Amino acid sequence: MVNPPVTIPLVKVAMPPRDLLMPALESVLYSGMLAEGEHVYQFEEQFAQAFGLPHALAMSSGTAALHVALLLAGVKSGDEVITTSMTAEPTNTTILQVGARPVFADVEEDNGNLDPAAVEACISPRTRAIVVVHYAGYPARLDALRELADRHGLSLIEDCAHALGARFGGQPIGTIGDFAIFSFQAIKHMTTVDGGVLTMRDISRLAEARRLRWFGLTKGVPRTEVDITTPGFKYNMHNVAAVVGKAQLAGIGELLARHVDNGRYYDAALAGIAGLAPARFAAAAEPSYWLYTLQADDSDAVERCLASIGVMASKLHRPNHYHSVFKPFRRPMPALDRFYQRLVHIPCGWWVSPTDRERIVDALRQG
Repeated sequence: MVNPPVTIPLVKVAMPPRDLLMPALESVLYSGMLAEGEHVYQFEEQFAQAFGLPHALAMSSGTAALHVALLLAGVKSGDEVITTSMTAEPTNTTILQVGARPVFADVEEDNGNLDPAAVEACISPRTRAIVVVHYAGYPARLDALRELADRHGLSLIEDCAHALGARFGGQPIGTIGDFAIFSFQAIKHMTTVDGGVLTMRDISRLAEARRLRWFGLTKGVPRTEVDITTPGFKYNMHNVAAVVGKAQLAGIGELLARHVDNGRYYDAALAGIAGLAPARFAAAAEPSYWLYTLQADDSDAVERCLASIGVMASKLHRPNHYHSVFKPFRRPMPALDRFYQRLVHIPCGWWVSPTDRERIVDALRQG
């Protein structure tokens, strides 16, 4: 039997209405001001306001933002950073990039997020920071991780690439860690084609972060008058991406609400189906459901079942410690092994209509 073409993808790019985006793009493209400028600074202000952040520093990617966060946290060669293997690879290749050692802590097998008890067991005299990923848009237990970081004098870095708009304990994701990053890569909740944001609790570090974003230079000071004291990078966002971002913000509330509505529908509708279990999360967590996380006795069968009706399902990510580059850092993680074996993600985003989600649930109920 040949499966029908995929009509409901697992991820899908969202773009603002053409009549809103194209005039704005045309205006900036022919303005003569394509690089970092006022559009970037306006986007930073609007993004911070939209998501309850103290400020936002726009970057060329979420990975660039994470690199700068690690540097600001004082992570250097020979240090250890406690992290998760259940994430997109850049979370951990960036730790290697600064010369540090990723220490993989086990996860909670109900949701794939870092287990605070496992994190605590990994802390050593060489530990400098904890990087927590809110996997698939489900917030990790930030209360316990914040307490751990404070008690041991460690920086807590939130990787919010999957979790735009999520909350924990009534607070916006990205405001509980010492540093936090967001991603606007093409398939995230919101895209600027590519881009990211860095935010931090200590606003006195903003000037330093801006210099790291721009070669180590202070932006706005004539090149003949500025002095580089620490080398930086070409990590700035440009005006074209920022114009896309500003247009995206106009509709991001409605788009995120669609993700959340679909996620909550699945939470209720799938809970009683034998062999399936929705991800479970802390009562204080309010997910933004970038992907819907499902645990299945037979994840391959779920993928085949949904493929037969034109719906894509997948594990999507591969635990990072499976890659050869992370072989020296492999360690037993039995809960992650169990989580990954049973993991399957199903479409949950703005493109999944009420009729679509009912069809998905009906197919899974029938097996």
